[in-house]
Amino acid sequence: MPRLFGTDGIRGTANVDLKPTLAYALGRATAHRLAGPDCPIVVGQDTRRSGDMFAAAIVAGATSMGVDVHLVGVVPTPALAYIAGTGKFAAGIMVSASHNPADDNGLKVLNEHGLKLDEDVEDELEQLIWTAEELPSASPEALGLAIQDHDLLDLYVQDRLKLAATISTKLHVVVDCANGSGGVAGARILEATGARVEAIFNQPDGSNINADCGATAPQALAAKVAARGADVGFALDGDADRLIAVDSAGRVVDGDAVLGVLALDRLARGCLPNGALVVSVLSNGGLQKTVEDAGGQIIRTPVGDKYIFEGMLVSGAGLGGEKSGHVIILEHATTGDGIVTALELLAVMTRSGRSLADLASAVPMLPQQQRTIPARHKDQWEGDPAIRKAIAAAEDRLGVSGRVLVRPSGTEPAIRVMVEGSEAGLVAELADELAVLAGQRLN
Repeated sequence: MPRLFGTDGIRGTANVDLKPTLAYALGRATAHRLAGPDCPIVVGQDTRRSGDMFAAAIVAGATSMGVDVHLVGVVPTPALAYIAGTGKFAAGIMVSASHNPADDNGLKVLNEHGLKLDEDVEDELEQLIWTAEELPSASPEALGLAIQDHDLLDLYVQDRLKLAATISTKLHVVVDCANGSGGVAGARILEATGARVEAIFNQPDGSNINADCGATAPQALAAKVAARGADVGFALDGDADRLIAVDSAGRVVDGDAVLGVLALDRLARGCLPNGALVVSVLSNGGLQKTVEDAGGQIIRTPVGDKYIFEGMLVSGAGLGGEKSGHVIILEHATTGDGIVTALELLAVMTRSGRSLADLASAVPMLPQQQRTIPARHKDQWEGDPAIRKAIAAAEDRLGVSGRVLVRPSGTEPAIRVMVEGSEAGLVAELADELAVLAGQRLN
């Protein structure tokens, strides 16, 4: 049986392969393993239509175990993490599939510190999920309560407003809320810097989250920034834990470039602990060269912001993140927070008096191509001799400056192929060839 928990919780198509019965069982398992009487949990969600269904199922499961559930409603994932870590709760559960399409949803469990669970705890929860009905239920008089507690969001907002108040800028900002949960607070927090802020894609209807907008599709934001003559654009994803930026000319600045801008600024000010930046194996080799040339060091981890965070703790780093736009700035958050990342970029732009385009130009990137290929047998790629032979041949053609990375997705039935090298045409050619082969061999 495949493992329920991927790199970012449990995900699937809502009411198809991710059913409310599983959310109910997770509610019971979480209450049993992490909470208990007088130890409530907190539940938040993004704007997907299925969010209410899953939140209700979690409530039914946890309250049947005698545990109170505080429902905070629609919140960014980093806000739920902040709330879960306030000391008032034994655990938190975020109902969100982040950057995935609206039909998907996910269940992410956080501990009493607002952190993602260790894998051994996830394994324990998984075993409890399968036997959830065998867990001892509360008596009728000891059932837990469902408590509507939407004001909890203000704990997060007030903390981020304090950070925003340290920045004074008159920049013109366009923020793409991805029709997701970042819209409940993003523009308000950014406006506290003094910036002129326009919010777009901030009319969620349950079905339009991430639809041709947000961090996974920043083209509409790019066009808007250029058309409006704005100084910078920020694209959140559906739960606001990612950020992709856009410069004043409408050019996309991805997570690697953002990390480079922040790292160079902190290195120059002596504010990058141990001179270390933690990134995943996917991050661009150009980022690594730039940081190392500036006197810093790069530490690589497996893909997934939980691994980035673990790498930061082990190395003593204060900054880490991924190409996808997950950026962790440890002095402000223990998880990716797109709103915090936007504030930090505004601070660098304001302090330096430089445009985002100018700042990003100091972080030249190697040509890199990524492909996502639907694959029924995504975990079998290493055992396929044709795929291994093709990878070796591609690496030979790329030479010492290139690399190929193949990995199964942790959030969907797909294989991901990344090719990087010095020649853009060759990189694209090899990425296409490997993608076609993987599709043929793994389906």
